[in-house]
Amino acid sequence: MSKILKIDVFTDVVCPWCLVGSARLDTALAALPDDIEVVVENHPFYLDPSVPPEGVDVGEMLRAKYGKDPREMWARVEGEAEKAGIELDLSKQPRMFNTAKAHTITRLAKPLGIQHELANAIAGAYFLEHRQINDDNVLADIAVAFGYDRGDALDAMNDENELAITEQLATDAAQQGIRGVPFFIFGEKYALSGAQPAEVFDKALAQIIEEL
Repeated sequence: MSKILKIDVFTDVVCPWCLVGSARLDTALAALPDDIEVVVENHPFYLDPSVPPEGVDVGEMLRAKYGKDPREMWARVEGEAEKAGIELDLSKQPRMFNTAKAHTITRLAKPLGIQHELANAIAGAYFLEHRQINDDNVLADIAVAFGYDRGDALDAMNDENELAITEQLATDAAQQGIRGVPFFIFGEKYALSGAQPAEVFDKALAQIIEEL
């Protein structure tokens, strides 16, 4: 008889550490025994809720905020990405975009059972293919590849009511104490913050599985 493991994932698709953290989670999940059924639910979180629809220049933003060459800050996450098997060059994606639409189609993908895969695909398109994920058609193309009806995806990402729900959920997550992403909750019991080393994910999964 299978054991069910629920994992709640809070990420933003324009967060490079989320890309690394999700990759490490997926590697750890792939090594689980066959009798463990994993259910991953993705939740909205805004890395920067003030980003306008047209986006901002990340390099300029980092220089203004920290007074440093952004390449110094990018080097660390690029190095960790490489350890996770990801060839990441943050200089190739100059803009950070508002992610309300990406979060909304991901949230509404729950009945399709593709939330985690869709979120990963959007993040991959943004960071690794350098696509403009503020473009409705780019998001729709990605959604269709994971089983969405194109019209449904376009309608969902432009539905003011659904966008408002996404906004509220992201606000709620921040108000409940989640200050940064990635953030993972295992079995509604144990929390893990940040793109921790692979062995930390393995240890967390082993502990919660022992208690299932």
